[in-house]
Amino acid sequence: MCYTNLRMPAGRARCSGWTGTGSSKKPKSRVRVTVPPSAQAQNRAGGSWPWRTRDSSEKHSIHLIGVFFLLTHLMFTMMGSRRNGLTKESFILSVDVGTTSIRCHVYDKEARIRGSCTSKVVPLYPEVGHVEMDPDALWEGFITVVKGAVQDAGVQMCQMEALGISTQRATFTTWDRRTGVPFHNFISWQDQRAADLVKSWNRSCIMKIIHGAMKVAYFLTRDKRSLAASLIVFSTQHVTFRLVWVLVHYKQVHQAIEEGNCCFGTIDTWLLFKLTKGRVHATDYSNASSTGIFDSYQMCWSQFLCSLVSLPLSIFPQVENTGHKFGSTDPSVLGVSIPIMSVMADQQAAMFGECCFDVGDVKITMGTGTFMDINTGSKPHTSVAGLYPLVGWKIGSDVVYLAEGNAADTGTAIKWAQELELFSDVGETSDMAYSVSDSDGVCFVPSFSGLQAPLNDPRACASLMGLKPSTTKSHLVRAILESVAFRNKQLYETMLRETCIPITKIRVDGGVSSNDFILQLTADLFGRKVIRPQHREMSSLGAAFVAGLGVGFWMTREELKKLQSADKVFLPKGAAGPGQEYNPVLQSWERALRRSMNWYKP
Repeated sequence: MCYTNLRMPAGRARCSGWTGTGSSKKPKSRVRVTVPPSAQAQNRAGGSWPWRTRDSSEKHSIHLIGVFFLLTHLMFTMMGSRRNGLTKESFILSVDVGTTSIRCHVYDKEARIRGSCTSKVVPLYPEVGHVEMDPDALWEGFITVVKGAVQDAGVQMCQMEALGISTQRATFTTWDRRTGVPFHNFISWQDQRAADLVKSWNRSCIMKIIHGAMKVAYFLTRDKRSLAASLIVFSTQHVTFRLVWVLVHYKQVHQAIEEGNCCFGTIDTWLLFKLTKGRVHATDYSNASSTGIFDSYQMCWSQFLCSLVSLPLSIFPQVENTGHKFGSTDPSVLGVSIPIMSVMADQQAAMFGECCFDVGDVKITMGTGTFMDINTGSKPHTSVAGLYPLVGWKIGSDVVYLAEGNAADTGTAIKWAQELELFSDVGETSDMAYSVSDSDGVCFVPSFSGLQAPLNDPRACASLMGLKPSTTKSHLVRAILESVAFRNKQLYETMLRETCIPITKIRVDGGVSSNDFILQLTADLFGRKVIRPQHREMSSLGAAFVAGLGVGFWMTREELKKLQSADKVFLPKGAAGPGQEYNPVLQSWERALRRSMNWYKP
């Protein structure tokens, strides 16, 4: 029965329901009948008012009707309070698809994790140098962690107000637009199948002509962007030549392009396509700018680059704002329709999760590799030392750019040391490093994948130098941990020198950030305070923050900053200046670094 259709003759019933918003308030059980003045006059004159009681049966009927209205009012009041969030809490759902795992968290208003679920990502190695992921397995893992996190939180899927997605960058696949069936596995950002193609292009006459033309342009205009273009080289980490390789080797992809039925997408685009049952083929600016095919200056797919390497623009997804409503999940996928309010690249999402909203804010993520990002404001940074200009996020008309430098082998070096049985538990390494006063002259160069900015030497080798009979496991562990902090210092000084932006704050996250020795030495070498947050899952939190802002779950970025909590603050030690007492050790390490460069033949 509909509440609005209920009527009482010659009067109006008013029920007192919940007297407050708290669950401890008790409902009043009184029913008050308001009688119109005309009816009251009729009653006094001895008239026949319909609600005047003449016997016990009429009294009983009035009592039953009053109770009915009271219960109805209470029911609808409680339903309304649930819709308004008074008794039925709402949450933000966020998924982070990383290189080794898929994680989902359920966040409440205080940005606390109320439920979590994790699934491993199993890489495939069909050939030497090929690194892939099964799209179907990734999709199943995604759905599993979403349902698992909601179940772990002890809530229902219908309480999820919005969904945010953070993904690893530059891992892609292609699929049939009509059927949604992939033409091949995801090709990982770690994949090296296009290495020979990249090498031949970097040595080609076309690249020499481009470099020469840009040098002339820089001489005439003194435009730093022309200088950067004169030094640019292609990399296997970018999508460009892995996608060229796909077009050459997979005939079905080439045929689908000719028929206009081919879709290209990184992981975020694929997930959007699946979640919306093929209705949405899109990405956001942070993911697009990480492919190497996107022009961050013009904010569009690079027509020049696509023409140069013969990539059809028709296959690329629509690029939307980071906080755009990308559609809603199809009810057949999760049982309910949930608005998809953000997709972000993982490092940019971590930057947002750290609340690095201001120019000069720095975020350092130390996981498998180290990624150091600085907020450069509303203009992209043009680098000549290997920093990469990225779109951090675009929300409304507000565009924030980042400059990023990376060191590829941070976690890799620590894992390698563990496999050599230098220690059994990673948690021991900080105490082992502090157990000795120095590394006994041992220097470690963490370059299993070459050296990135500012040295940019793909032919560098990893090395241990200065070994002595007196060298112990603790000395070796200390040398390895020191090398991580030394690479941090190199990236930090490159950022200072290149961007000329005053640093406002430095926040760290990632698995390696749990090591106190590395963070304290990093603070000493920087001469700056370094903050480690209480929660380390910053990519997931960043995507959740953007999604929550989009639906009004959180209202302002200042509100987000108040939700931040620090686990530990590392203050620089020593009065002589930033890391002065470490200068002799750092100089020895830099000498070892130079000896490791250009080790492998081209």
